[in-house]
Amino acid sequence: MRYLLGLFLLFSFQLQAKTITVCSTCKVKTVAAGVALAADGDTVLVKAGLYKETNIEITKAIKIIGEGFPVLDAEGKKANIFHSENTAGFTISGFKFINVGMSYTKEIAAVFTYRCDDFTISNNKVDMCFYAFMMQRANSSQLINNKIHGKAVKETTSGNGIHLWKCDDMNIIGNVVDGMRDGIYLEHVTCSLITNNISKNNVRYGLHFMFSDNNDYYDNEFMRSGAGVAVMFSKHITMRNNLFHLNWGTASYGLLLKEIYDGFIYDNIFDQNTIGINIDGCNRINYNNNKFIKNGWALKFTGGCYTNIFNTNDFMSNAFDLSYNSHLNDNEFKYNYWSEYTGYDLDRDGIGDVPFRPVKLFSYVVNKTPESLILLSSLFVTIINFSEKVSPVFTPDNLKDATPMMKPVVSIIKPSNKDLTQ
Repeated sequence: MRYLLGLFLLFSFQLQAKTITVCSTCKVKTVAAGVALAADGDTVLVKAGLYKETNIEITKAIKIIGEGFPVLDAEGKKANIFHSENTAGFTISGFKFINVGMSYTKEIAAVFTYRCDDFTISNNKVDMCFYAFMMQRANSSQLINNKIHGKAVKETTSGNGIHLWKCDDMNIIGNVVDGMRDGIYLEHVTCSLITNNISKNNVRYGLHFMFSDNNDYYDNEFMRSGAGVAVMFSKHITMRNNLFHLNWGTASYGLLLKEIYDGFIYDNIFDQNTIGINIDGCNRINYNNNKFIKNGWALKFTGGCYTNIFNTNDFMSNAFDLSYNSHLNDNEFKYNYWSEYTGYDLDRDGIGDVPFRPVKLFSYVVNKTPESLILLSSLFVTIINFSEKVSPVFTPDNLKDATPMMKPVVSIIKPSNKDLTQ
């Protein structure tokens, strides 16, 4: 009986729902008027055209759908285009947002939500907006297949593409963010999924998250930013099958880890970054099946780190595979492939018979005197590195891979939409 009653109520609700059409020749000519007229369950259908509107308040569970990408122009005003507080169940899809002005005193965006749940923001375009999407205290919501473009030059005069603060159970899927301060920023965000996004050409970080636990990041691409990804003060993080590449600069990383605990980093590619992974004060992290290709430094340890396990990774053609400026502690390297390994395998089991020591003497010199990097390819550096390898004096004797692999061990096939040359 309850089931039949539920079906009846749902059917009645659907019959009552209506569509309000907005266009220049329609009875309803502005998006704000259409949204104000709508009741729970209604659809506001906005036809293609230019709408110069800001501070459109969403207070009901409605669908706001653009047809042919109608343009919502904030005209440089310091105001949100869509704004919603304490509302659940709404949808915003199919719009182009432009010209949200910059403010030094408040965070303004194309779409701003506060204490909203179960909403969907999808298939929109954002161009030249201070922030694109600002979500505060949101739960169980989705941002899907949006394209965000900016022309950020300095951190102080630009905002983030997707900005989440104190959110839970969020899905950030299939977005493209280009030319913002941070492509995607998360602070105090838990139990969320970030997948199939492309974040590039951002002034600071492609993805930046702090104090955000129990999150899963996979199948993303981070390229040509100040740093690909920065992960700080978080725990229970899983990062898998991501591509970090072409993040070059004097302080640029594919992945920056700062005080991270109990995480898994596997099946990722770090290609042509100044530093593949910078590891500072991180404990109990497992690194498996990652590829490090043509980076300045594949791995750079700074600060005390414990129980970091590097197992079955490939280190190929990096200027330095490893830089280490603290005690080895209980960090461990095993069954990795090192392209600079010149040992032998007499029993032909695929594992080198002599250990590989990945820290070069010259990397210590560069840490102390960065200007000496200009000598990297000189005969003198080749001689001192070879001498240290034959008879280690300055590099840690116990920092080694006792089971180096003779051939690459990682067989990651890059998805067709991830082109290393773009």
